[in-house]
Amino acid sequence: MSDYKPFSPKQAARFADLHSDLFGDHSQLKAEEFGDGNLNLVFRVKNNRSSSLIVKQALPYARCVGESWPLTLDRARIEAQVLQQHGKICPDHVVEVYHFDQDLAAILMEDLHQYEIARTALIQGKSFPLLAQHIAHYLAQVLFHTSDFVMTGPVKKARQQQFSNPELCLITEDLFFTDPYSNHERNNINPTILPEAQKLWLDTELQAEVAQLKADFLSKPQALLHGDMHSGSIFVNADSTKVIDAEFGFFGPIGFDCGSFIGNLLLCTLAQTGLTKDPATAQSRQTYLKDQIQQFWQGFAAEFSQLMQQETADTSFQNSLYQQRFLQQVWQDSLGYAGCELIRRTVGLAHVADLEKIADPAQKANAETAALTLGRQLILQRTSLGLEQLLDLI
Repeated sequence: MSDYKPFSPKQAARFADLHSDLFGDHSQLKAEEFGDGNLNLVFRVKNNRSSSLIVKQALPYARCVGESWPLTLDRARIEAQVLQQHGKICPDHVVEVYHFDQDLAAILMEDLHQYEIARTALIQGKSFPLLAQHIAHYLAQVLFHTSDFVMTGPVKKARQQQFSNPELCLITEDLFFTDPYSNHERNNINPTILPEAQKLWLDTELQAEVAQLKADFLSKPQALLHGDMHSGSIFVNADSTKVIDAEFGFFGPIGFDCGSFIGNLLLCTLAQTGLTKDPATAQSRQTYLKDQIQQFWQGFAAEFSQLMQQETADTSFQNSLYQQRFLQQVWQDSLGYAGCELIRRTVGLAHVADLEKIADPAQKANAETAALTLGRQLILQRTSLGLEQLLDLI
């Protein structure tokens, strides 16, 4: 990594121009940095003819904290290769990677400027009828085709080594499964709901179930996950949906990606009464989001089942009863991880704008309390809840 140094805007423009033919001769390039969140440098490089590309470069530390939290630059390789692998399987719903430079920890990819970030758009009350359908198709395809249903043992084990991601997995392990259930210094708790947070620290029954979910996260390498399937990692418009930001990718439990997506739709649903003053509008938005949850799971389950029936290579896994049990376990895992997402986004380090943008303190506290309550229910009742029961709980 001796060639590594963080890009300036001018260096990002030079990197994009060097590794793409998009701009052409005599282009006047301009690079503008914009934050993507907590970890990286991201630049939009644009020429005078309105063609543009994105340059993303990993920093050797967590940007949201500073140099006191060092991070591996290898996460850029993980991200590029997960996106490339997933893109081969499901190109319609994955951002296209044009070039990756390991020494510079930099990725050149398509600019999704004609899309909106799903989280921002949903908070604004926009609806996208195809969102859940597209994510269901994406996850069914990429998770099935990187699983034991398709891969031989030696191939999958080699891929597990390729996508070993211990440092970023440790972040997930801490922020999802450890910090929220103790009085940890990284937690970010609204003082109004501190008593509710303190209940989590004393809830041994809940902590036992979270420990089981964490153990599965650590030891159930079912498929190559995206690893960070929240609504801020999804770009969407009326006709298309694309997934970005796969640097947390690794081989883990299929329900983790599904549950992360469901959990973020649930967070947005619970926030609606605080995000709009009109009860009818809030109810309409909640109905849409609940419908998206339903469409997502029904679409994912139907497509994954069809893939198991038609494309499973290993004869042992062609057993139909096993396949039914497998999918039921994925549903239960999804509910558990969705519950963890609700809790960690409410009292953990990384909050979400869905709740943070609620202006009224009392309404915000109500939404946060509802998120903790629902999260606990999903974790504790995940083996007995069906889809309809989940929707009734909201």
